[in-house]
Amino acid sequence: MKKLLLIITFEMLGCFVFAQSNKEEVDLFQSVFGMEKKAVVAEFIKLEGPQKDAFWAAYDSYEAERKALGQKRIALLNKYANSYGTLDDAGTDEIVKETIALQTQTDKLIVDYYKKIKKGSGVKAAAQFYQLEGYILSKIRATIMENIPLIGEMDKK
Repeated sequence: MKKLLLIITFEMLGCFVFAQSNKEEVDLFQSVFGMEKKAVVAEFIKLEGPQKDAFWAAYDSYEAERKALGQKRIALLNKYANSYGTLDDAGTDEIVKETIALQTQTDKLIVDYYKKIKKGSGVKAAAQFYQLEGYILSKIRATIMENIPLIGEMDKK
């Protein structure tokens, strides 16, 4: 399963790094990623009956909100890439503040859906959701950070 998650992570990173401003490309990628990710989630979280129905209803709603945040993340990465060579203190501060806000929104979204899933599908399913989303998000964040230059890094070259 870790191998599949890594493949998904690298596919997602590739979209972040090479994303165009074309909204259709972003939507297409997120649609494909959502389906692949959904298969991983289905493999990890096994439910039956009403708990299964409640979980997938909540999960689909979560994915819609996560994708909206993903579009903001792509826009922020593009902003960073496009302004990297000319970043001054104000621009750097703005990007960092936007990054913090986006991370906070993403983390809050996961917590909110943990609570919803717990109510409809039980603690175990909610905990599995929380753990899996945390793992995927951590891998994505780490991979992005490993593949973009740190602020000021290119100044040394």
